[in-house]
Amino acid sequence: MSNKYAAFGTKLYRGTSGAGTLIPGAKDFSGPGLSADTVDVTTHDSPGAFEEHVVSILRTGEVTFAIEYDPVDASHKNAAGGLVADLVGRASTTYTLVFPDSGNTEWVFTAFVTGFAPTAPVDGDLTADITMKVTGQPTLA
Repeated sequence: MSNKYAAFGTKLYRGTSGAGTLIPGAKDFSGPGLSADTVDVTTHDSPGAFEEHVVSILRTGEVTFAIEYDPVDASHKNAAGGLVADLVGRASTTYTLVFPDSGNTEWVFTAFVTGFAPTAPVDGDLTADITMKVTGQPTLA
């Protein structure tokens, strides 16, 4: 039987977990999703006239999450090391997602911040939705 874990305690670092900066107030992570494209290689002599495929490009997808947005926090704003600065500067950056399992499993990936959308409801908290596009091969430990 496999272990089960609560997601509470998942962390995202800009950089590596040992030397990077924790992005505070992050919640509701999704991704990076992994998938594979396929190419149809069916020929007139394919056995039984069934289609045949091979795997081609491996896709890394996106990482999405929300933050309790603090406009003056260095990791949130448009200043060196901030998510908005990474978006505006079109900078690819290393990020590390650390899961709260017994081994603190890490997924290290390089990504571009492609979306930063603040939300300020009259009866709610100040948040922002973040979207990142992963580029290159992630390290999945």
